[in-house]
Amino acid sequence: MLATPAAAKLLARRTFTPAIGATRAFNLEAYEDYGKGVFAGKVADEYLKKHGASGDLLKDPSWTKTHSDTVAKAVLDWGLDNGANVYCHWFQPMAASGVRHGQSGQVHNIMLKFNEETMDITPDFKGKHLVKGETDGSSYPNGGLRGTHRAGGYLAIDTSSPIFMRDDTIFIPSALVSYHGAALDEKTPLLRANAALNKHGCRLLKQLGLDLPASGGFLKANIGLEQEIFLVPRDAYYKRPDLQLTGRTIIGKNAPRGQEMCDHYMAPLSSATAALGCMQEIQDECWRLGIPLKTRHREVAPNQFEFAPLFGTNTTQIDQNLMVMQVIEEIAPKHGLAALLQEKPFNDVNGSGKHNNWSLGTSDGVMLFDPDSLTEATGNNHAFSVIMAAVIAAVDQYGDLMRMAIASPGNDFRLGACEAPPAIVSTYLGDDMTDYIQAFMNGEDKKYNPGKKLLDLGTSEVLPFEVPAEDRNRTSPFPYGGARFEFRAVGSAQNVSMVNTVLNTITATKFAEFADRIDAGESPEDVARSALKEHWKVIFNGDNYCEESQQKLTDDGLWRIDSGVEAIHRIVAEENVALFEKMNVLSKEECEARQVVLHDHYTGTVEMEALTLVDMINQNIIPACKTAGVGDVAGLESSVATLKSAIAEIHGTEDSYEKAKLARVLRLETMIDIRAICDAAEEVVPADLWSLATYKDLLFLDSHTEHPADSFDYE
Repeated sequence: MLATPAAAKLLARRTFTPAIGATRAFNLEAYEDYGKGVFAGKVADEYLKKHGASGDLLKDPSWTKTHSDTVAKAVLDWGLDNGANVYCHWFQPMAASGVRHGQSGQVHNIMLKFNEETMDITPDFKGKHLVKGETDGSSYPNGGLRGTHRAGGYLAIDTSSPIFMRDDTIFIPSALVSYHGAALDEKTPLLRANAALNKHGCRLLKQLGLDLPASGGFLKANIGLEQEIFLVPRDAYYKRPDLQLTGRTIIGKNAPRGQEMCDHYMAPLSSATAALGCMQEIQDECWRLGIPLKTRHREVAPNQFEFAPLFGTNTTQIDQNLMVMQVIEEIAPKHGLAALLQEKPFNDVNGSGKHNNWSLGTSDGVMLFDPDSLTEATGNNHAFSVIMAAVIAAVDQYGDLMRMAIASPGNDFRLGACEAPPAIVSTYLGDDMTDYIQAFMNGEDKKYNPGKKLLDLGTSEVLPFEVPAEDRNRTSPFPYGGARFEFRAVGSAQNVSMVNTVLNTITATKFAEFADRIDAGESPEDVARSALKEHWKVIFNGDNYCEESQQKLTDDGLWRIDSGVEAIHRIVAEENVALFEKMNVLSKEECEARQVVLHDHYTGTVEMEALTLVDMINQNIIPACKTAGVGDVAGLESSVATLKSAIAEIHGTEDSYEKAKLARVLRLETMIDIRAICDAAEEVVPADLWSLATYKDLLFLDSHTEHPADSFDYE
């Protein structure tokens, strides 16, 4: 029999054979479960029609006021028909990365009513249950926005992201706010940023020749998120307290082999290990949730892998990505594996990112970053250049906020390490696009004609073929990639709501600035050209890893914030608070609260790592050294005292920013020095006395995993 039901289903999809003589057609029967767990499209239409409505009802958010009972009845029928009798409002607390499983909050309530006299059970799920809920807002990270004496947290359905079902539970994507409407979650600021982008983007597009509101249209941000992970043997994972409690190896001597042979990237997904079956089941589980994980492959580091879905609207994609990460963590143990989502679980091999592919488009499919699409829709040959000028100006002026948005604890070890762009914010356009934008800036009326390059391999078997003239630039933090920008510096474990809140807000404010100046009498072309001349320095098509280039970019005045702690602090800079308030995305109070939350999250992460290191030294490393009679025992004992003293100093500091600065020194200086002592001990202690799993045990599934003999038997 097959190892898992998911594997059986995947095999069925692969083994369809048409009858002899029949026209070969794609068989969709084995894919009919796609999206069955999402209340949208045909699924929603079928159940709403039973109650006198249709799926079109969900397109207008006002249904929450006018038809909530109708939708609730349809959702109840859908749930009960599919074995679900529980619902929850599913929301996204702040500072969940790396510590909260699934990075979400939820309280499960049964959709049934119990009669104590007759013992009858009847359905009980109405519109009021569907559209709003309540929780204890003070028990989540809130930066002082809530207290035990004023604890209310209020939940409201987010109609931009569909209701979905998993197992016996209906999940209702929701926003979480305080009694006074302050955002207590990741989602609410993003929804506000989307509104600002639409409002000011529509203003500018109308001035460029495209009146979206007149046709009932709107502007939206689309994203696609590439999710990188590590899969390691679960038995070895249980022998690493640091991986279990912090998500990364705080110590560990390098294995004799790493990624220096470039042998893992895009290598075959071998059926001789559990990784392929695990990835197949992850895809199958996500398939039912309407999440098309279209791509899977090995990444650069040993035991590193990637999934990538199709792109979609930002709120839906973020919700789906959180579920993808949760599914990955839950499926991996079924295959004897542990999934590591943290940005840098291992030293001296690549860490993991989550490339945030960001584009802007209208509700009817016009792509703002596609010159042909936008030119055709507006009838304006300069519209694309004006839009690009606004984005370029936003990246240059607000690069500090872009850096703030990616300041997750795991990115401390990843940015600039030849696996992710450095902490200098620039954008790559490529030579052809740069020449085109530069010509526009200089007053030339030039058409964008991206070059094509013909490759002739000199063989008859492989005929000459075309490739884009523009090469890839994997060192840029924010490269243009044809109809999209790719924010490459985002961390793998992040909820990317803040990332996209920032991108939308800084773009919206530039759209507003351009529109205001045009309303005041300037031409769109003059506004865009002046912006390009002021902000041209942010365009850099070279090697961002080159130290000379990094120094030049720094000297030119580009935003460079090497410290994540300092980057977080930029959210409360006067000009950034003014930006968020003007765009109605975050108030000053909300900005200050988020700084506290993010700094506390950083400090808490470091404290967990330091305390885990104390335990590992005391319980594993010192005993091994003493038994073997080797290693710097005195240095290890002294290290424990140093760690405890540093933790005590953090505890004795009141201000969250000051605590985080101390934590950064502890993590990036003190703990790195102590790691060297621990790794030296591992090098000399005999293997049979070393109780911790080594990098050799953790990183090489292909050569170190025993697979059950009957895993691939078939009936």
